[in-house]
Amino acid sequence: MTAIDLACRESGDGMPLVLLHAFPLSSALFPRETTVLPGWRTLTPDLRGFGSSPLGDDPPSLTVMAEDVLALLDRRGIDRAVVGGVSMGGYVTMELLRTAPERVAGVVLMDTKAEADADQAKAARLAMAEAVLVRGRYLLDPMMAVLLGETTRARRPDVVQLVSGWLDEVSPRAVAWAQRAMAQRPSSHPVLRTCGLPGVVIVGAEDALSPVADAAAMAADLGTEPDVVPNAGHLAIVENPAASRQHLVSGLRRMREALGHAGPRPA
Repeated sequence: MTAIDLACRESGDGMPLVLLHAFPLSSALFPRETTVLPGWRTLTPDLRGFGSSPLGDDPPSLTVMAEDVLALLDRRGIDRAVVGGVSMGGYVTMELLRTAPERVAGVVLMDTKAEADADQAKAARLAMAEAVLVRGRYLLDPMMAVLLGETTRARRPDVVQLVSGWLDEVSPRAVAWAQRAMAQRPSSHPVLRTCGLPGVVIVGAEDALSPVADAAAMAADLGTEPDVVPNAGHLAIVENPAASRQHLVSGLRRMREALGHAGPRPA
């Protein structure tokens, strides 16, 4: 396995925070207001095959994606970080808890879930992986109906256009690779229950892919409560960035206190 040198944006100073994007997008998912956080050094990489990061030749695996993130931390001189992600980024975060728990100081899980795919969902992922290589990225167009909440689709044409544009840029090879990687993932409930780390769980109230019930289950594993973002679906971080930032900031404040770190209180 060869770790990819992930393209990565970085902002701020303080305790390291890594935020991993959703499938099939890139780090552009995170608006500036959700990454510039006083007291935090925020890294938002493009996972392999997405954005400006190459795909490489490794077999599909969340472990491979986790190793890429660990290599990024090594290059940036970071021993331990708070790690979080949206959807697929959350899956990678939970994989890091399995493979390198000593590198994770806390977790932020946004619009994701800990359950493994049921047989039907796994089959659907593998079928898309095959089809997208033959028929192209236009197969992703129906995803708009589940990536964005009903309120966004009805009232936020700017966000609809933005996300649609992101989908237009996606590599079919990266889509196929990531779908096959995600289809293999195990349940992460056991590792969340036993990690002993502070956690933040954020979910869009209208998320159809990873609904509030999934967020509540993960929050229970971590001994906390989910923060629900109103008027937002699976991409709450871009559908309602102000409310998402508010929940992220307050959650990170609680996490900093739990970890015993001093420093500026997030605004």
